[in-house]
Amino acid sequence: MGERFSTRALVVTRALSRRAIGGKHRSTHALGRVLIAHNLLLGDTLMLTPLLAKLRATDPDAQITLLAAPAFVPIYRGRPYGVRALPFAPSKVATARALMKEGPFDLALVVGDNRYSWLAAAMGAQWIVAHAGDHPWSKDWFVDEKRAYPAQATPWGEVVADLVDGSYPPPYAKSQWPAPPAAQFERPAAPYAVLHVGASTALKHWPAQRWMALALELRERGIHIVWSAGRGEEEIVRTCDPHGRFPSYAAKLDLAQLWHLIEAAVILVVPDTGIAHLGRVTGTPTVALFGPGSALICGAGRFWHDMPWRAVMVDPFSCRNQKTLFNREIDWVRHCARSVSQCPEPRCMHAIGLEAVLSAAQSFAS
Repeated sequence: MGERFSTRALVVTRALSRRAIGGKHRSTHALGRVLIAHNLLLGDTLMLTPLLAKLRATDPDAQITLLAAPAFVPIYRGRPYGVRALPFAPSKVATARALMKEGPFDLALVVGDNRYSWLAAAMGAQWIVAHAGDHPWSKDWFVDEKRAYPAQATPWGEVVADLVDGSYPPPYAKSQWPAPPAAQFERPAAPYAVLHVGASTALKHWPAQRWMALALELRERGIHIVWSAGRGEEEIVRTCDPHGRFPSYAAKLDLAQLWHLIEAAVILVVPDTGIAHLGRVTGTPTVALFGPGSALICGAGRFWHDMPWRAVMVDPFSCRNQKTLFNREIDWVRHCARSVSQCPEPRCMHAIGLEAVLSAAQSFAS
């Protein structure tokens, strides 16, 4: 709490002083220096890639800076689309102090929560664009231009890309994102499948016995199996594989190492979580299991169209009925953001059968 308060105090003070001195103006020429300000989870951060591609296609000379959680920054070291990623975490005031030295910026695009327009102003952004509809009004104090969410169902990546004008970028190709440098680790024997069983909430967990049944079925097809999960999720792997039949990388790899593990896999099976989107970026054949989340919001759209990625879900599902996305009520949104205390059992995940997952995987792992 102390570090978060210090971060907030620093940002508020700098934002007010910089705007009082510098005023506001928007360049009508090249994009110049562009900042993308946010505090998103891994999957949402990776879904900003269409925006990066559009900015680069619009202005090949633009200097694009993307904020990201410190753990995510290493996967951007290959400078996809020429983008420079800088670490930011509200709980680490040192990251905010470092960002104060980065400005000024000609344009800032604020994604998700509009409170980060204050951070953009504190970093010297001259013109700040964000989506309309956030509240309370104080979040929009420094927003110069508000763009509405689309009236029709649209993948999140395309929603974000519409924060800037210009032609839509070409579809993503794996070559556009160089693999990040990573420390050495022991690689599994090829060919192998990565079964990533962790997720940001227990409401995205698939039943353990089905994970093991999937592992055994893929092994019958001559594919080696490795488990994956994040820090603190080792017990999920042990529940899936209590006798340790297959090796586990749970909590053993950083994100750059996990990139390389996934990139070389013949298939990745994963709940709707950030690692599912990492599979899309690495070009790995991916089967993503959607329970409370929305396969439409996370959809391929035009940009990810050529990536080998399949969503598996039971749709419609009666309690996937909430319409709020990033604090905005949007008519076409259908997902569930309930907590474990509100929903004690992930019925939507339990409804996904083994055969549906095997069917989605068949074109990748046959």
